[in-house]
Amino acid sequence: MDSYFVGVDVGTGSVRAALVTRNGKVLQVSSKDTKTWSPRPGYFEQSSDDIWEAVCCVVKEVTKNVDDNAVKGIGFDATCSLVVVDAEGLPLSVSPTGKDEQNVILWLDHRAHAEAAFINSLQHAVLQYVGGKISLEMETPKLLWLKRNLRQQCWDRVGYFFDLPDFLTWRATGADSRSLCSLVCKWTYEAHPNGNKGWSEDYFQQIGLSDLMECNWKKIGSVAKAPGAPCGRGLTDRAARELGLPCGTSVGTSIIDAHAGGLGMIGCSADVVSEDFHTRLSLICGTSTCHMALSKQPLFVEGVWGPYYSAMVPGYWLNEGGQSATGKLVDHVIDTHPATAQVRIKIGKDVHIQQYLHNLLVDMAQKQGLESISELTSSIHVWPDFHGNRSPLADSSLLGMVMQIDCLFIDLLVICFTD
Repeated sequence: MDSYFVGVDVGTGSVRAALVTRNGKVLQVSSKDTKTWSPRPGYFEQSSDDIWEAVCCVVKEVTKNVDDNAVKGIGFDATCSLVVVDAEGLPLSVSPTGKDEQNVILWLDHRAHAEAAFINSLQHAVLQYVGGKISLEMETPKLLWLKRNLRQQCWDRVGYFFDLPDFLTWRATGADSRSLCSLVCKWTYEAHPNGNKGWSEDYFQQIGLSDLMECNWKKIGSVAKAPGAPCGRGLTDRAARELGLPCGTSVGTSIIDAHAGGLGMIGCSADVVSEDFHTRLSLICGTSTCHMALSKQPLFVEGVWGPYYSAMVPGYWLNEGGQSATGKLVDHVIDTHPATAQVRIKIGKDVHIQQYLHNLLVDMAQKQGLESISELTSSIHVWPDFHGNRSPLADSSLLGMVMQIDCLFIDLLVICFTD
C-alpha cells in the first residue's frame, strides 16, 4: 500500500492542504478562505473555530479518494497569530466587540503599539535576540495589551494562549506542547545551546506579566519540541472524525508558515548552489515578505530579528528580516481602485485579476516598444512600508508613499544638491 502525508498551511486569508507522497510529490491540493474582522483601524481578528473548520474541509478534500490507513501523518504550519481559549478550551474574545468568536489577534494587528514601546524602553537582555527591539507583531506586547485593556473579559478567564501553529496541534492531539519555532521567534523563549534555556522570569516580571509564571507557565507552555517532532499520541477521536482520518494518525510539531517555506528553500538542491545552509538566503513571499538566513554562530544585527537558535534547522541560528505588507499591499491597491469592480465583471472567475493586469501591462509595454514592463514605471517611486517597517528600521508607525518624479523635478533636485 502507498503511503501519503498531509501538509496544512494556514495563511493570513486562507487554509491550504496538500496530499504528498513519501518522496515529496504533491498529488492533491485544496484551499478555503477564512474570515477576518477589523473592528477598529489597526485591529485584525480571526476565529479559531472558523480556521479549524477550514482545515477540516481542505484535509477531507485532498484525502477523499485515499484509503483510510494510507495517510501516515499530518503536519501544520500557520501565521504567528495569538489564539486565546478559556479553561474549557472554548474561544475567548480578544475583541472590543466582546464576541467570543473573535478570539484570534492576527499577526498584522497593530493594537499593541504602546505596549511594544514600553517593553523596548526597558532594554531587557532578551531583546538582543529580536534585533534589539520587540515588534508589536510578536506575542508579549499583545499579551500585555490584553491584560491592560481586556482584563475581566479575557485575561482573568484565559485557559491557554497559543501561537496559531501550536493551537492547531493542540486541537488535533489534545497535547499542549509548543513548537520551538513559535516560542523562540515570537514569544522570547530562550533555547541557547550554551546559555539560558526556557522562559526568562526576570523579563516577564519586568514587563508586568509575572502571573504567566503560575503552574509552571501552563498558560503559555511548559513543554517545547522541535518542529516535526511527534506531538502527543496522534489525532484524538474527535479530531480524527472531523478531519476524516484514522484516530492516532501521527501529528508533527508545528512550524511558522514562513519558516516552513524557508526550510524548503534552504533545503533545496541545485547544481549552482552551495550545499552549506549558511550560504543561502530564503525569500518567502505572501501577505508579507520574509528574508531568512542561517548561520553556525549567532549574528546580532540591529533591526533584524534573531538570532534564533534551532528555530528552523536544528543546531543553526536563524536571522529574519522582511516587509510587513507585500501581497497584502498589492491586494489593497487593487481592491480599493474604482475600476476593480468593472474589471472583475469583465474577466469573470476564470482569470485572476492580477494575471489580467499583468497581461495588460505586457501589452502596454509592447505597444510603446519597451523591452520590459518595468520601464512603464521608470518615473514612479514607491516607499513600500504601508504597514510599518520590520527591518532594518523596526518602526511599525511608518507609512508608505507612491510618487511620480518627472525629468524636470529630477533636474531641480540635481541643481539643489550640487549648488
